[in-house]
Amino acid sequence: MLSVPAIVASLTYLLMCVAYRFHAMRRFHGPVMASIILFDLAMPFYLYLTRDWYQRLIVDGDILSFLLWMHLGLIMTLYTFYVLQVSSAIRLWKNDNEPRSSHAAFAKGILIVRALVILTGWLLAE
Repeated sequence: MLSVPAIVASLTYLLMCVAYRFHAMRRFHGPVMASIILFDLAMPFYLYLTRDWYQRLIVDGDILSFLLWMHLGLIMTLYTFYVLQVSSAIRLWKNDNEPRSSHAAFAKGILIVRALVILTGWLLAE
């Protein structure tokens, strides 16, 4: 059975896809994407505070799991994309149209990597 964080992350992914589709509606697109980025930044803190990580990683031996390390690598990739995306978004909000193509390319990468993060999170969920 899927955990509540996995379900909520999946719902935010659907919301992110809707905001991606309606990118021309800046008053909708910008706040939704920023909220989802903040959600993704807060999720590790929530999971750290609500799970017994010593039991899971050390006692159960999940620290050596390839899936866990792949999940962490995908999260770091996602956070890197977020930094690049936010920097290009700030330039777009200042009416500088130069980063428009890179912003669109990073958006596609974020959608792919975030889907993989959620998928590996589902597989890791107890």
